[in-house]
Amino acid sequence: MKTTTNSQILRAMTRDGSARIHVINSTAMVEEFRRLHNTAPTATAAGGRLLTAVSMMGSMNGEVQDTTTVQISGDGPIGKLIAVGDYYGNVKAYVENPETHLPIKANGHLDVGGAVGYGRMTVVRECGQAEPHIGMVELRSGEIAEDIAGYYAESEQVPTLLALGVLVDKDATVRAAGGVLIQLLPFADEAVISKLEENSAKLSNVSRLFDEGKTLEEIAAIALEGIEYDPFDVLDVEYKCDCSRDRMKRALISVGKKDLEEMFAEQVAEGKPEEIEISCRFCNKAFKFGKKDLGLA
Repeated sequence: MKTTTNSQILRAMTRDGSARIHVINSTAMVEEFRRLHNTAPTATAAGGRLLTAVSMMGSMNGEVQDTTTVQISGDGPIGKLIAVGDYYGNVKAYVENPETHLPIKANGHLDVGGAVGYGRMTVVRECGQAEPHIGMVELRSGEIAEDIAGYYAESEQVPTLLALGVLVDKDATVRAAGGVLIQLLPFADEAVISKLEENSAKLSNVSRLFDEGKTLEEIAAIALEGIEYDPFDVLDVEYKCDCSRDRMKRALISVGKKDLEEMFAEQVAEGKPEEIEISCRFCNKAFKFGKKDLGLA
């Protein structure tokens, strides 16, 4: 396993205001995702690409309490994928079938598209007390980057370049992971657009760039070669689950007294302790509740 540093996002903008750019080294957070969910290589790549993108998307939220959730529901063997990013760029993620692994493609890459298949992507932006903004698009390829770029183009009318990559080592751990997200702003200069499109070809294997030791600043320079730009800041980000016993308790109580009584009865009938155990799907932390805990005794 390659030693990883903390995950970080560099944010910058072209000097003329044509585009904004996010560059993320997500190696540490994708490895934490792999460790928590014990994902097979293809599932690691799929979930890792999604959480890498959602970390950058979350960091574009306008208010501290805002969150961005992306759910991918395809017909491939991996099932559903979900990632939730917050204002600070922290993220948590889930894959329905973490054991998913497909044969390597002819180009030597993991077959993420085959694992995801075709279906829909749903993006939910929670903005405080306001109604959430929900956008839904058909998956273009299941490769994640193309699908998210397609969402921005179709649902938000924001031209977007997105490169994502997860390099899985021989021992199935994450060797390198990262991404670059570039979005055009209103009235973008045509010369800048052309240059960005030209430079995008150099980002086709972004995880390899990080594996070679390239820094966030160096990768930003590759993406913006020939374009004047100003770095804005660098965010420390991590895989972070915000589950709690109180939140899980509220979820159980919402099921209703009748159904809870039946769940307890089933435990007793099977010779198990009279308690209900519920696990967080994002971090697998388990919480146990007795009848008294749920107001049933």
